[in-house]
Amino acid sequence: MQVELSGHYGYGRIVRTMFPMVMMMIVISIYSIVDGFFISNYAGSTAFAGMNLIWPAIALVGALGMMVGSGGSALVSKTLGEGDPERARQVFSMLIRVTIAAGVVLAVLLFIFMPQVASFLGSDDEMMPYAVSYGRILITVLPGYMLQTAFQPFFMAAEKPELGTRLSIICGVTNILLDALFVAVFGWGLTGAAWASSIGLLVGGFYPLWYFSSKKNATQLWIVPCGLDWKSILKSCTNGLSEFVGNIALNIIGICYNWQLMAYIGADGVSAYGIIMYLGFIFAAVFIGYNMGITQIIAYNYGAGNHQEMRSLLHKSIVLALVFGFLLVGAAELTAPAVVKVFVGYDKVLSDISLQGLRIYMLSFLICGVNMFTSAWFTALNNGTISAAAAFLRTLVFEMAAVFALPPLFGVDGIWMSVNVAEVLSLIVSIALIASFRKRYEY
Repeated sequence: MQVELSGHYGYGRIVRTMFPMVMMMIVISIYSIVDGFFISNYAGSTAFAGMNLIWPAIALVGALGMMVGSGGSALVSKTLGEGDPERARQVFSMLIRVTIAAGVVLAVLLFIFMPQVASFLGSDDEMMPYAVSYGRILITVLPGYMLQTAFQPFFMAAEKPELGTRLSIICGVTNILLDALFVAVFGWGLTGAAWASSIGLLVGGFYPLWYFSSKKNATQLWIVPCGLDWKSILKSCTNGLSEFVGNIALNIIGICYNWQLMAYIGADGVSAYGIIMYLGFIFAAVFIGYNMGITQIIAYNYGAGNHQEMRSLLHKSIVLALVFGFLLVGAAELTAPAVVKVFVGYDKVLSDISLQGLRIYMLSFLICGVNMFTSAWFTALNNGTISAAAAFLRTLVFEMAAVFALPPLFGVDGIWMSVNVAEVLSLIVSIALIASFRKRYEY
């Protein structure tokens, strides 16, 4: 499929163009889900809880790659829109090198301090060896994980989103096959699942590094010799700060949920939250993939001064976010029993807890797409400050406050309701922000 950042985008063209990006993110979101399925069914609920406990810390650090990729790709697309492809290639190349260096340093530090991290997250003595083992294996491939998340938005900036989709499918199939081999056949348990995911992450991170450096690269972006430009690095990081805040907030909030669930239910609560998050990851991937793609088109038109097309993209994206949200919530209600049965059908109490939490939590997707797009909109306009503020309020303020304030009033249901309250408050903020900056950006 031929994709161009320029030209008018109607609903049909938007959906066709964003589809590869959405599919790429959905497949990537399945990685940890596959691990969870095999661990829960072959290694037991304690190993499953240990994996769910440590995963937010790993994903939090991996989100640095998403920050560089999201902010950097918006800067690169804007530069392309301004008619300076050589400068765009230099910025792209520099950001990839910075991502690799940061990944190596962080991997060493986290490998050393993984037991302390697991203890801080609330691991008990029974879960500790599982959490540390899983975390240390995945952290050894942190540079590949960060590269994978950094490259994702650049596929759209290079006008080749289908490359990202094909790569994510290859990585996903690799992960599933290796999980089946290592866990179900060899009986390696949680360790086997961790190595299966690690190999998938290595392929996802280093294949695009090879591709964008090779003569087979047929895109407008390729890795070229370049020096450090701290101004562009800072601009990319601040511009992608909302994506980083959103990712770290998701994982920090996950830690807070686990704290509360351990206090109110125990390890079963952590396992239930892990199941809810698996379906939540897939649903959120729809919006993340859409935003990752549409951001490049908006940034290109912003750089080219095409304000009419920017207005069109804004209105159509809000409509699509609401439509997708309605469909996803309907799908969640219909599939909730089957999802719970797949993971913990062997435990009636845990199944009931998971089903109740899932049905309450998933209502948030009715409007969360609009809130997520609002943050992406300002990222595309290269206004990282406002983008980050929207993401910060949505999660680290509204949801964190709710997850501690509601349980004393509503018990365990108050924990599951927290995200719904946060999304409603965030919607008010989103409407106010879009209206406030209309004149400044002429949309």
